Amino acid sequence: MATREIYETTFDEDVQTDAESNQCPECDGRVTTNAIETVCEDCGLVIDEQRIDHGPEWRTFDEDERERTGAPLTAARHDRGLSTEIGRGTDGNGNALSGQKRRRLSRLRREQTRGRFQSKAERNLAHGLGEVRRIVSALDLSETIRDQACRLFRSAQNEDLLQGRSIEAMAAASVYGACRCNGRPRTLDDITDSSRVEQSRVTNAYTTLNTELGLPAQPVTPSTFVPRLASELDVSDQIRQRARQLAEASESTGATTGVRPSGFAAACLYKAGREQGRWLTQSDVAEVANVSPVTVRTHRDTLDELAV
Repeated sequence: MATREIYETTFDEDVQTDAESNQCPECDGRVTTNAIETVCEDCGLVIDEQRIDHGPEWRTFDEDERERTGAPLTAARHDRGLSTEIGRGTDGNGNALSGQKRRRLSRLRREQTRGRFQSKAERNLAHGLGEVRRIVSALDLSETIRDQACRLFRSAQNEDLLQGRSIEAMAAASVYGACRCNGRPRTLDDITDSSRVEQSRVTNAYTTLNTELGLPAQPVTPSTFVPRLASELDVSDQIRQRARQLAEASESTGATTGVRPSGFAAACLYKAGREQGRWLTQSDVAEVANVSPVTVRTHRDTLDELAV
């Protein structure tokens, strides 16, 4: 009766032959690889072990069972989002808790809050990141800006830039720095209105961040403010495109050097509206740009002289 090797015509999904190096370095025997290790079938030499399992950690037996991987790491929390938060009032199914369980959870919550911060620096970091999240939410910015601002605040604390400065000012400066690095049209007035400190303190904090950390912030141009102001004024696409052309043409001539970008963008929209038959008032345009009507008129005269 003829004999044959095991698994010659069948397949075992747990045992595979190494195609690249199918010979043992000791005895030139056959090498097989399973889910745990790579061994030689002849001499038993273990060539490789503890291979990384890239599959899921959980097993699902029904549709209602939840995964046990937890929430992803986030830079918006001082502990990267690894700490546990104890809920209030209801259990996992939404049912009300008894008075005894609520008192027990209250004691657990108090002890968990006490042990959440290991040092005063960690407590300050948590407060600063919370302020960053509040400002980002008030300005309706993206999560990318939020995470970058949180990393910037964390870097400022690691470089001891918080000494002599308020946490709120450094948090607002981090948000403004993240917006500048990503080319987002946000003025310092917008950041200050959502923060709890004066504009001079935010300016001082941002100057420190830009100098000490070397932020890759690009100069803000009037053309970047045109889409935002156009959306607030609810103008047509033709006016938006014409205003952007006016702003870009003025930037190429150097007429926008040393001027406030939002004010010049407002003047471009005002001039484009007059050309398209949309009579925008100088007061309305100046209000959305947070400048005075005199600034709009001055930049309008500059555009008329350029004849772009």
